Amino acid sequence: MIKAIFFDIDGTLASFKTHQIPPQTFVALKKLQEKGIKLFIATGRGKDGLFVLNDFPFDGYITLNGQYCYTKEKLIYENTIVKEDLIALLNYLEEKPFPCGFTEEHTKYFNMRDERVDEIHAITHNDDHPAGDYQQVIHHKIYQCMCFISQEEEKELLKVMPHCISARWHPLFCDISPIGGTKQNGIDQFLKYYDIDLSETMAFGDGGNDIQMLEHVNISVAMGNAHDDVKKIAHYITDSVDDNGIVHALQHFNLI
Repeated sequence: MIKAIFFDIDGTLASFKTHQIPPQTFVALKKLQEKGIKLFIATGRGKDGLFVLNDFPFDGYITLNGQYCYTKEKLIYENTIVKEDLIALLNYLEEKPFPCGFTEEHTKYFNMRDERVDEIHAITHNDDHPAGDYQQVIHHKIYQCMCFISQEEEKELLKVMPHCISARWHPLFCDISPIGGTKQNGIDQFLKYYDIDLSETMAFGDGGNDIQMLEHVNISVAMGNAHDDVKKIAHYITDSVDDNGIVHALQHFNLI
């Protein structure tokens, strides 16, 4: 019996074409809640990027790939990048500049912007944050950094940020996060909070930063538009987000 379902946003709940959640999906989510099933967001977005949810009352939010987890009433878990690694990142940016977005609890800002940042914003409609002074980050709580670098550059950067890990759902950038906070850990935090067993869980995803989450839950669903490596590890592959994949998967498992 499924008691908790976790949803990625971009490419899973929300379409990359319309930048919205299909109306049929909202209807399905309401039916799930009427049955007493807890619904959770599990996204790389921060709190300031959840406008796409149209204020739908989810039971919990795993944001910033697990670094900041909360309900409408309280903070459940938070994890920030250590000052040592932030200083190392700032030094690295001085030597090898690239666009980098620094995410705080309620906002994000960039050291610089270029066509790569604009290309991602065209996909997500969530990365129009300005560039400006970023030296103050070492005095702030930074939960995640959005680094526009290649996979090879990513490996080099992690060598100077030993307390961090990376996740990537697009070839243009990766999210650098502190070790310890992941979507998987966020799931565990909420299962403990609501006293739900891992065997009673399900998750939907489409990108590389969803793989660990999908491998962790009891039933994993990859969207039809998911990356091939995500489809390989999922228990079930549904239709794309634009073809009501979430609705069809929920019907397949007799949840609605």
